[in-house]
Amino acid sequence: MKKKMTRQSTVRLLSLLMAVLCLDSCSKKTPTLNLLVWEGYADPSFIKTFEEQNHCKVSASYMGSSDELMAKLRGGSAGNYDVISPSSDVATSIASAELAAPIDLSKIPSYSQLSPQLTSLPLVRANGHIYGVPFMWGPDPIIYDTTVFAQPPDSWDVLWDPKYRGKVSVWDDLSTVYMAAQVLGYDKPPSQLYNLSDEQLEAVKKKLLELKPNVRKMWATGGELTNLFESHEIVIAMGWPLNTADLKKANFPVGETIPKENTTGWIDHLMITAGSENKELAYKFLEYMVEAKTQKLVTDKTHYVPANPQAAQFMSPDEVKALHLDDVENYQKRLYFWQNVPRRAKYTEIWNDVKAAQ
Repeated sequence: MKKKMTRQSTVRLLSLLMAVLCLDSCSKKTPTLNLLVWEGYADPSFIKTFEEQNHCKVSASYMGSSDELMAKLRGGSAGNYDVISPSSDVATSIASAELAAPIDLSKIPSYSQLSPQLTSLPLVRANGHIYGVPFMWGPDPIIYDTTVFAQPPDSWDVLWDPKYRGKVSVWDDLSTVYMAAQVLGYDKPPSQLYNLSDEQLEAVKKKLLELKPNVRKMWATGGELTNLFESHEIVIAMGWPLNTADLKKANFPVGETIPKENTTGWIDHLMITAGSENKELAYKFLEYMVEAKTQKLVTDKTHYVPANPQAAQFMSPDEVKALHLDDVENYQKRLYFWQNVPRRAKYTEIWNDVKAAQ
């Protein structure tokens, strides 16, 4: 009887132990890295490999503008995200306000491969620290329907042409303010675009109000702009190279050009938020995303220019040429990279007045 009781006790003990182990295992959830990034920066074509390598899940939310990102960070949502991809117009503000964590470059070995033309800029340097790593860069070009335009439009003025009434789209972003300022010649020097006077901003406002009859819709997301072209609601817009790439994949007759006035451009950085509770995983993500092989995959999706020029070794000569990696210096002269806008609130006020006008 004693032996029998011992066996029963042992069985019960083992059963209890297995239940505890199972409960403990079930409670250990797969770590999740939360992103707030631009569209195209969390595509499965390159994110899936990171998830498999690190036994984690990547959950991405997308932003439609730099102001949306700033509103979320300043509104107390910073703790909801681990990694963000601010552009060069707000990266400095995020760094200065320490909304991002200082970067330990020893944890990002591929940083040394990144373009010195990008890493030498002061955009993400503040308080004696570096707060981000350059990731992708590119232009805000004219995108057009080639069945309507036999030749690439050579000026932003085309957006104001009465024959395209109701057939134009512009980005719901301060980039449209910069574009109108270029049309008015307020880009000499280019940095003036980001330091406009009240008088200049009023002139920009007047110019944009004149554009409104031609605007079918102001797009907020890249997907929305792509849909506007595919549904033939518009024939021309200011857009992203991502739109051109997506429309080409859909066999839409699309063209892309930088007009004679040149255009604004952006440098997107990856930053780890100050409130992230997954900083080690976030560091692994930053390293993975700036490695040459991953950068090639990101360009395949977005058609943006990689910050790591070594990505070119994985590209065909045509791809290298299309991304201007064979002549980066001259190409960048045509782009007026976004800068910090000291009077951003005033710019936003002007843009909101334009949007509200009937």
